[in-house]
Amino acid sequence: MVKLKSAKEIEILKEGGKKLSLILDALEKMVMPGVTTKELDEACEKMMLAHGGKPVLKGYQPQGSDIPFPAALCTSVNSVVVHGVPKKYVLREGDIVGLDTCFEYQGMITDSARTVAVGKISKQDKKLLDVTKRAMYAGIDTAVVGKTTHDIGKAVEKVLNEHGYGTPTILGGHGVGYKVHEDPYVPNYDMGKGGAKLVPGMVITVEPMLIAGGTDDVYTDGKDGYSVYTKDGSNSAHFEHTIVITEKGPEILT
Repeated sequence: MVKLKSAKEIEILKEGGKKLSLILDALEKMVMPGVTTKELDEACEKMMLAHGGKPVLKGYQPQGSDIPFPAALCTSVNSVVVHGVPKKYVLREGDIVGLDTCFEYQGMITDSARTVAVGKISKQDKKLLDVTKRAMYAGIDTAVVGKTTHDIGKAVEKVLNEHGYGTPTILGGHGVGYKVHEDPYVPNYDMGKGGAKLVPGMVITVEPMLIAGGTDDVYTDGKDGYSVYTKDGSNSAHFEHTIVITEKGPEILT
């Protein structure tokens, strides 16, 4: 069931979203060869607390999971699509790393992600990042009153198909605000007719996850229980904003 947010709640989400954006800006500046993903996670948690909020992912246990997520930040390196668990991995020149996190501020949650270059990256990876970001904004631009979540997926897929990229069909965007994951599901591919109708007060994430190899096949790491890898070993990129649907059009909160 889709739960719309009140004007007061949306104002809180705007404040929290701005803080989350600043946190991700700071983390992005930290990304360089020699830094570990664990160091990024520790910095993320400290900044969230300093901004008066909570690292809501830490200890979060999604339905069907046997273990709670152990960190404040997801760090997804190269062929990890999403939900990468920060460890002692040392970032290397040429890596790409997805930074994805949720921030709880005054009881309301925002969610955002970006994939960042570690030093100088290949032309192929630069294109992957650029196209994934473009796909996200194509989805956001489509998120107007009267359209549906399936229209968002269609817009995202149009961009990725132009470049031969794939997307994992088992993953997508979602509602957010009261919880980390709420209805509705927001696909990254054309699911045909249907989907949730977009109405004012709806708060959702638009988050394309593109796979360079053109496949949709992924698998979850059996050891940490969270890191989702591309099955063909090719690199993946992920960009995400939390948005609110308004009469004047979609508004980015993060």
